[in-house]
Amino acid sequence: MLGRRTRKRLVAGLAGLALAITGGASAPTAVQAAAPATDWLHVSGNQIVDAAGNPVWLTGANWFGFNASERVFHGLWSANITEITRSMAQRGINIVRVPISTQLLLEWKAGTFGTVNVNTYANPELTGKNSLQIFDYWLALCEQYGIKVLLDVHSAEADNSGHIHPVWYKGTITPELYYQAWEWVTARYKTNDTIVAMDLKNEPHGTPGTTPRAKWDGSTDVDNWKYTAETAAKRILAINPEVLVLVEGQEVYPREGETWSSPNTDPDLSPNYYYNWWGGNLRGVRDHPINLGANQDQLVYSPHDYGPLVFNQPWFDKPFDKTTLTNDVWRPNWLYIHENRTAPLLIGEWGGRLGQDERQDRWMTALRDLIVENRLHQTFWVLNPNSGDTGGLLLDDWKTWDEQKYALLKPALWQQGGKFVSLDHQVPLGGAGSTTGINLSAAYGESDTVAPSVPGQPAASGITSSGVTLSWAASTDDVGVTSYDVLRNGTVVATVSGTTYNATGLTPETAYTFSVRARDAAGNVSAASAGRGVTTTAGSSSNDGGCTATYKTTSSWTGGFQAEVAVKNTGTTAGKGWVVNWTYPSGTTVASLWNGVQATPPVTVRNAEHNGALAAGASATFGLVGSGPAATPAVSCTLS
Repeated sequence: MLGRRTRKRLVAGLAGLALAITGGASAPTAVQAAAPATDWLHVSGNQIVDAAGNPVWLTGANWFGFNASERVFHGLWSANITEITRSMAQRGINIVRVPISTQLLLEWKAGTFGTVNVNTYANPELTGKNSLQIFDYWLALCEQYGIKVLLDVHSAEADNSGHIHPVWYKGTITPELYYQAWEWVTARYKTNDTIVAMDLKNEPHGTPGTTPRAKWDGSTDVDNWKYTAETAAKRILAINPEVLVLVEGQEVYPREGETWSSPNTDPDLSPNYYYNWWGGNLRGVRDHPINLGANQDQLVYSPHDYGPLVFNQPWFDKPFDKTTLTNDVWRPNWLYIHENRTAPLLIGEWGGRLGQDERQDRWMTALRDLIVENRLHQTFWVLNPNSGDTGGLLLDDWKTWDEQKYALLKPALWQQGGKFVSLDHQVPLGGAGSTTGINLSAAYGESDTVAPSVPGQPAASGITSSGVTLSWAASTDDVGVTSYDVLRNGTVVATVSGTTYNATGLTPETAYTFSVRARDAAGNVSAASAGRGVTTTAGSSSNDGGCTATYKTTSSWTGGFQAEVAVKNTGTTAGKGWVVNWTYPSGTTVASLWNGVQATPPVTVRNAEHNGALAAGASATFGLVGSGPAATPAVSCTLS
């Protein structure tokens, strides 16, 4: 095993040369180096690398059951464990996320074993084995077939619905026992590089005002998921500093100017909090990043994302595509972590049924494409056909693959030259003699080290108080440019496939500098273009009767937009209420509104019950979703 000091020197020496891997039919690119003695993985920027600094791509699936009351993989009541595992490897699954419960880990630690639901006629190799022995047997199969394992604490208790409980402690499962369970399993497998990663807790969630619920801040409160994750990671890495640690997000995060004490409101409008999927809200990383000290190079963030057939989120009720989902949902919640090179991302759960809802198919294709374009690590939900709201990669017989779903997933599985790539340096994916897979050492045969040319300086047009349209001359590349990063004041705010970008949500009378850089299929990134300075125009505001109202469009899409209006008491005495008025052009209307009470036409918005009283100099903000073309109307404001 390479020591950490030796491994860090290798990574430091090769990091400048290591290039992002590719998927589909293209060849991966990496530094050619001697194969490491072990398969432990580490972090370099937003990439996961092996001990020699070669980038890898973790692309797999989930298989649940050990987390549930059966305490063993589902499907073994009819199908054979060896056949399922071999089939996954032959189909390109190079890592399997295994949900488990804290309760089961503690039972294993205590040597307490119940009856497992296994058909020994179908699985004669499992005859007489308890759940821990079955898990160990399966680990040996994974090693045989070149599969790596990601262990996921899915719930506190061994319960088929245990994931519904919002936090990591419940009943007799205390926070300390949660830590101890992780320490035990880490110590047991610390020399087994088949288990390369630990997902600390599946989908922490809960909303303000409910108990318990998971939050993310700088406190040491028992319900602070950020503090808990940091503590658990440090205790794990003290035992095995080579294992990757995955940290999921939670459900909500306070909006700007709000705190965890702010009142909760309608989750469909969410004026005080940003809502997202359980485990999918990683906005807190920007304010309170996980700090693992000397072991920061083992940290991976792991959001979850689903489509409308799992839950009809508000963003599915308006026209959407990959660009709008990226800008409105994925980037602000978690993609920024990858784009800013803070840490790698592994999307731990995504997937669902196909062919039942066009919006579902559109969402799943868009996220698949985002994963492929950015080489995001992923484990698809799920292998199991008995997942009620998603279905599985396997059909009900636990043998036949859903070929339509697999065809959608396949481009997001690591391939070179038509063969799937293992995360094992010696064993090809599929095992010895595999015709469908190769090992990690064999994957490093070609190298594209040439970055695209620098794109042209962006041109700016259509400048308003809240937006601008950018366009630029295309880059060239020896293989092909795949996308462009758009940078605003040096920070990536968008990734687009074309050479135009419509920037929205800007502040009136504010100077910005925009530049772009190009990416190719191998992950090479050009230098940034020359910057283009842009100053937005004055916003539409008024000062009638002691208050100002400033209207700003925060985002827009085909057929709709979102805006916010800031009301400020400019007088010297307190006000008891306020009214804002404006008139939209024909074809533009208010579809929904929060933090205010609306009457139309023309648009009249009065304060809500909770935000009418404004001290001198104080402000209140309300927001809205509009239908039709976005506009910047003249507004008037009256304070009572």
